[in-house]
Amino acid sequence: MGSYYFLMTDVPVLSPDGNNKGITYADFRLMCKEELSKPDMRLLYTVYLKHDCLNLLKLLKDPEAEIKVQGNYTTEELLKLIEECNYDDRKIVGYPSFLPQFLMNSYYIRKDEPGYFAEDELMMAFYEYAFKNKNEFVVKWWKMNFNITNILTALIARKNGWNVADYIQGDNEITEMMRMNKSKDFDLGREYDYVPELMKISEIEDPVEKEKRIDAFKWVWLDEHTFCDAFCIETVFAYLCKLEMLDRWEKLDPETGKKTFTEIIENLRSEAKVPEEFIQ
Repeated sequence: MGSYYFLMTDVPVLSPDGNNKGITYADFRLMCKEELSKPDMRLLYTVYLKHDCLNLLKLLKDPEAEIKVQGNYTTEELLKLIEECNYDDRKIVGYPSFLPQFLMNSYYIRKDEPGYFAEDELMMAFYEYAFKNKNEFVVKWWKMNFNITNILTALIARKNGWNVADYIQGDNEITEMMRMNKSKDFDLGREYDYVPELMKISEIEDPVEKEKRIDAFKWVWLDEHTFCDAFCIETVFAYLCKLEMLDRWEKLDPETGKKTFTEIIENLRSEAKVPEEFIQ
């Protein structure tokens, strides 16, 4: 893994208020392509790949749809994948294997089934792919994201009286507890001290405010796990993830979003730290 002193000293310290001297997600991506080694550049691949999954789902619904440019693949490349996967005997190259497998072994077979959610199927495949990354920090990041989604989903299901097991995905200690335990917080609060914060987030009615709280939680986690070395590839990865958050909030809520996001992050920093148990 490389040390990226010149790259990281050439970019501004990111502020959640959006005052970042013009640096954008796209700008930083180009800088990374120029400065990072090929192995380290591949570590950033999963950040872009998540967008590819969402773009693929969008194009399956509408081949004329406009996709997000944050992915690895262009519209033409994703449409080519869709086209090639219509032929079962064709070997698909140039894409991670879970994408053609999703199309040929799941989507084309089950897309018309009642209760089939293609997004859940594809995102589970994405996480399983991401969990196999050789970089421990990258794996921890995606496991944290996966656990946040599962816990918040389970809390919403519990609140509405739905069967939790029907809505959570994957198998780990946390999902096992959520499937078996009937207490309000699935008894996770005893083992994982971040759960009370997630329970607070689950009670927020405003979906935009809820998303900001989730992103703020992730921002603090990135800070706490990269402060020891400002120039390593993990810090580059964290910087990209933060820019992605800021890019999203800039587009959704350019005025009040920045202020609120900043306040949430500062409050989280003063209240508690994100524990290691979160990434199990």
